[in-house]
Amino acid sequence: MSFLPSKERIDSNETTKMNRNKENASSDPANPTTSKLSLALKEAGQELPDPHEHHFEHEEEILKEVTQKLTNLKDEDLTKANHQATTTFVNEHVVEGENIKEPASLKQLLQAQLGEDISNDSDTDSDVDPANEEDLEDYVPGGYHPAYLGETYKDGRYVLVRKLGWGHFSTVWLAKDIQENRHVAMKVVRSAKSYRETAIDEIKLLSKINHTDPQHPGHRHLIKLLDYFDHQGPNGTHICMVFEVLGENLLSLIRRYKHKGLPIKFVKQIAKQILLASDFLHRQCGIIHTDIKPENILLEIEDVEKLVKYLEDSQRERKLLRRVSSKLKASGVEASSSSLDEEKRQIPFRKSRHSRRQTLVTGSQPLPSPLRSKSSSFFVSPLQSSISTFAGRTAGNVPIRSETSQQDLQFLLDKSFKDSDPYSAEPPREDELEDDDLITVKIADLGNACWVHRHFTDDIQTRQYRAPEVILGANWGCSSDIWSVGCLLFELLTGDYLFDPTEGPTFSKNDDHLAQIIELVGPISHRVLEEGFNTKRYFHSDMKTLRQIKNLKPWPLESVLMEKYKFSETDSREISDFLGCMLITDPKFRMDAAGLSNHFWLNDCGSFGYIDREPGTRGEDVGAGWYREVRKHH
Repeated sequence: MSFLPSKERIDSNETTKMNRNKENASSDPANPTTSKLSLALKEAGQELPDPHEHHFEHEEEILKEVTQKLTNLKDEDLTKANHQATTTFVNEHVVEGENIKEPASLKQLLQAQLGEDISNDSDTDSDVDPANEEDLEDYVPGGYHPAYLGETYKDGRYVLVRKLGWGHFSTVWLAKDIQENRHVAMKVVRSAKSYRETAIDEIKLLSKINHTDPQHPGHRHLIKLLDYFDHQGPNGTHICMVFEVLGENLLSLIRRYKHKGLPIKFVKQIAKQILLASDFLHRQCGIIHTDIKPENILLEIEDVEKLVKYLEDSQRERKLLRRVSSKLKASGVEASSSSLDEEKRQIPFRKSRHSRRQTLVTGSQPLPSPLRSKSSSFFVSPLQSSISTFAGRTAGNVPIRSETSQQDLQFLLDKSFKDSDPYSAEPPREDELEDDDLITVKIADLGNACWVHRHFTDDIQTRQYRAPEVILGANWGCSSDIWSVGCLLFELLTGDYLFDPTEGPTFSKNDDHLAQIIELVGPISHRVLEEGFNTKRYFHSDMKTLRQIKNLKPWPLESVLMEKYKFSETDSREISDFLGCMLITDPKFRMDAAGLSNHFWLNDCGSFGYIDREPGTRGEDVGAGWYREVRKHH
């Protein structure tokens, strides 16, 4: 919910999801790329380039290298190959007893793709709400790849371990990199041509980041692309992108703090890192993210391998407790607690790859992110934790029985996996923070990003973080990211959206959005209004008053922080000064990330690197790309 009162307008939490497709891409999921593309590329000597074998000095080399490798087949060849692959798949997997002209049901089709039942994996999906997962109807040619635990990629190098999440564009997995003996995150992109083209664009952008000035302090706060390749599946050829493993996103952290705001210390640390990363994107790479929001900022995990081992141990103990509990319940007798150890010796953690069912996994389990750098309590196993709690139930010096009942074991089972869930743990409050408590983040998901010199679309930014110039259809550039950062930081501080427009009987979301902006920061820049091709739709000819919403009630940011959120006068003044530099309605004069990283409000946030730049600079060395698209002349 936005901080703004509804006034005469409707209050709603409805959000708007942005269209991820580029302007030249089809959104039709039934328009798949060829399922034979990998083989064709290989035969032509055009496999995907290894990002470790090249050092790109210039952006043009990246564009040429990746484009040549991925898009060198003619459209008619792709269509022909895909038709052949689809026909082959249907012929091989048509359900017995069905006429080939009558397609199998979705469930039967998925079962045929996997060769197994499509029921969810009981180890991973038991606590997952299917309503929050991708639609099974999208597991079709051109859609998602039906992945399963234990599936291997790139000639056995990568093995799927756990599903981390999903999006309209792809599913994301935790995988074991056998070659490097480490865990990685792998994005498996939908196979339709439009998604493939978007993935190619993202690879170009990520390659530019990988090979640009690693000494810049913002470089380490951007997600790192490790590898990319093609994977052949029943639904087509899927581009797979391999990344370092990161933890939960900032939206998850906002929820862990129950939408009451994060400690100011953490917000300052996050602000510094996002600004350093944004400066690296804007000035060093010539890239605009265009979709800065909590979901796209991920927490860094200090020791990924330790965390994965902890999660594996937790899963093993969950199986152990459930099996023992089930046996006791069935027998109706009490068993010695020593039977836990006996069962533990008899239960293998996982079946071999040859005996394990190839079961479609639809439940997402993002990795939890410990917030305290020196805290080891997070890694205490669930069973150890619950046994300690169980012991605490005994009174005084009364010894614990050697015989453990079904009721007691059920207590262990319920208690251990409720209390040990990292997401259910209370995060540290402001007064509990220690001097060495740090939170480190990285900007991720460049699927909507673009170049300063080439904007893919003007339909950018998620609604609540959208800049006024974008709403009005005026020119936009790097500085639009800065507006989004300001909205994001307010949300971290308060738990509420800064702007959350709604639609009413007589006004649109854009009307309400513009009204909320004017109430908070004042009139929108006259230059932007003159430039916007949507201005006349929302404003009268005086370009001052809105057509559909009257009687605006100004409520400056400093007052909002004091009156609604009870920040001190000093904090309210300093925060509003800092955020106000980002919420300037004219993108040409919005302050840049490098200067903002040295704002006085961030002086005590800790050392994350320094850029020699005075606060108050406005993208001068980015040039006109700071506030509009600057086309290259060829």
